[in-house]
Amino acid sequence: MAFIDEINIYAEAGRGGDGVVRWRQEKFVPKGGPSGGDAGRGGDFYVLAVRDVHILSKYKAKKSFVAERGEDGGNKNLHGKNGEDFVLELPLGSIITNLATDETWQLTEEGQKIQLLKGGYGGFGNEHFKSSINTTPKESRPGQEGENGNFKIELELFADIGLIGLPNAGKTSLLNTLTNADAKVGDYAFTTLDPNLGDFYGYIIADIPGIIEGASEGRGLGVKFLRHIKRTKMLAHLISFENLATSRAGMMKVYKEIRKELSRYDKKLNLGDDGLSEKKEIIILTKSDAITDEKIIKKQIEIFKKVNKKVFTISLFDDKTVKKFQDELSKILKKQ
Repeated sequence: MAFIDEINIYAEAGRGGDGVVRWRQEKFVPKGGPSGGDAGRGGDFYVLAVRDVHILSKYKAKKSFVAERGEDGGNKNLHGKNGEDFVLELPLGSIITNLATDETWQLTEEGQKIQLLKGGYGGFGNEHFKSSINTTPKESRPGQEGENGNFKIELELFADIGLIGLPNAGKTSLLNTLTNADAKVGDYAFTTLDPNLGDFYGYIIADIPGIIEGASEGRGLGVKFLRHIKRTKMLAHLISFENLATSRAGMMKVYKEIRKELSRYDKKLNLGDDGLSEKKEIIILTKSDAITDEKIIKKQIEIFKKVNKKVFTISLFDDKTVKKFQDELSKILKKQ
C-alpha cells in the first residue's frame, strides 16, 4: 500500500431537521391546538488524532464526508433527535487547512479531538409559535444547513527518531533490522520515495527519504524530505563507510553536506532554535564490513567523536554490533 501524506477532502456538518405543523386530535379535546415539535440539530464534524500513519490511504477513494442530519420534529410536541457527530480519524501530526479561509489546525497529541464544522440548528414546530394572541399558529421553521468546506490535510510525521543520510547509507536496512518493518531495500543508490516506519519497543522509527545536495531548494525529494523530519524528536545521521572509496575525508564531507542542507532549510523558514539543525542527533557509521582495516575504522570514529555527539559503528552482518546498538538506542529513547 502506497504511503499517502497529503489529501484534499470535502466535509459537511449535518443539516438541522425541520420543524413541523401538527395538531392535537384527541377525543375529548375539541380545541387541541398546536403540537408540532422542534427538530434536532445536525451533527458536528470533528477530526481525531490516532497513532496510524497509514490511515489516509483509507480516504483515497472516498473524499467526501457528511455528518448526520437532525431528525424532524414530531407530533405531540416530540423533539427530533440530534444528528450524530462525524469523527474523521487522522494521523498524529496532521495539519488541516480550510482552503477557503486558510484557517489551520494541528493534531499534535494522540486522542486530540478538534471541531472543524458546526451542525445546523433544528427548526421550530408550530407549538413553538403558540401565544395568547396566536393560539393556532400554522407556522413552522425549517432547519439550518450545517457548515461545510474543502480541506487540505498534510501529514508531518511524528516519529521518536528519524533516520537521515544520503541514498544508500543503509537507513532502510537498519530500520528492517531494528523493527518489524519490511521496507524495500536496493543494493544500489536506491532512494526511498516515501517514509517507512517501524516500531522499536513502542518507539516509532522513520526511515526518511534520502537527501541530496540542494534539497532545501527543492532538488530531488527536496522539501518533502525536510518536512517529514521537522517534527521528529531526534535524528540518527547515517554515514556509510563506503564513502571512503572516494577519499579518506569522504565520510565527514557527507556529514557536513547534509548538516548544511538542514541549516539552509532552518534559515529559509526562520525556524531558529526550533530548527532541524538544532535537534538532538546521534551519528551511526554504517557498513563497517566494507572496510577490512580496523585502523581505518578507528580513525573515522575518532574524527566523528570531535563533533561532540554519540557515535556508533554498526555492521548488519555482525550480530554483536547490532545488539549493542539496540541496547544503547533503547536507553537513549527512554531518556527523551
